[in-house]
Amino acid sequence: MYYIDPHIHMVSRITDDYERLARCGCLAVSEPAFWAGFDRASAYGFLDYFRHLVEFEPKRAGQFGIRHFCWLCINAKEAENVSLAREVISLIPQFLDRPNVLGIGEIGLNKNTRNEAIVFLEQVDLAARYDELILIHTPHLEDKYMGTRMIIDMLRSDSRIRAERVLIDHVEEHTIRHALEGGYWCAMTLYPTTKCTPQRAADLIEMYGTERVLVNSAGDWGPSDPLAVPKFIQEMKRRGHSEEVIRRVVLENPLAFFRQSRRWSREWETSLNGQLLTSEVPRTEPALAQTRS
Repeated sequence: MYYIDPHIHMVSRITDDYERLARCGCLAVSEPAFWAGFDRASAYGFLDYFRHLVEFEPKRAGQFGIRHFCWLCINAKEAENVSLAREVISLIPQFLDRPNVLGIGEIGLNKNTRNEAIVFLEQVDLAARYDELILIHTPHLEDKYMGTRMIIDMLRSDSRIRAERVLIDHVEEHTIRHALEGGYWCAMTLYPTTKCTPQRAADLIEMYGTERVLVNSAGDWGPSDPLAVPKFIQEMKRRGHSEEVIRRVVLENPLAFFRQSRRWSREWETSLNGQLLTSEVPRTEPALAQTRS
């Protein structure tokens, strides 16, 4: 079955992972800006990172027939330094005309601090001024519920922000209802030891349905699985869910959300229509063969 991984950090993955994704039917990845594993010392580090996302990574993905999209921001883990964050935010507009940029993200909260909230609101303002989609990072573990409620309250305080143009990520059992009731899109992250397992994600689909719900691997530097979405697909099949239901979550919903971006490639989507409507066998061999010749 074809799918899109709407949140995966390919800068932290080896090239072989692209081949594995392609063989499993991945058509596109969406890569939010995030923490590099250490706090960057200056805005110039982010400048090079943004160039990596908009220039290099699409070429690496393209070798395997995968379309690479990205998001730009300063992540919540580095938002405590407000002056640095403002320097980084000032760099983002120069990249917003790049064809693979979907919007601003993943912005949000990490420890729910005052400085994180300041930087979050300034990036929400950036998204509003440039008419960009927003991808939200909700905090980990014990900070998640409070952080999610804080994020939703801050989003509601800005009348320019339309809920249907915001994706709240890393939702779990205790936060998914708040995102959906607010009219936002939401995504479940499939981590092997934290966040949602494929089994828990399938449970949530059975409880809340498929409307405005996505799943992703968020594969990064730490323990994570770039093939988590195919494992979710297999779990859903094991439970007897129809291909139509599974396809809605792993392909149609990401497409529906991403289409709202003013830079979304309708030409690319149109070129996929034939293969999307026919075979379940991933169309990867021509692209792979080309890279080996």
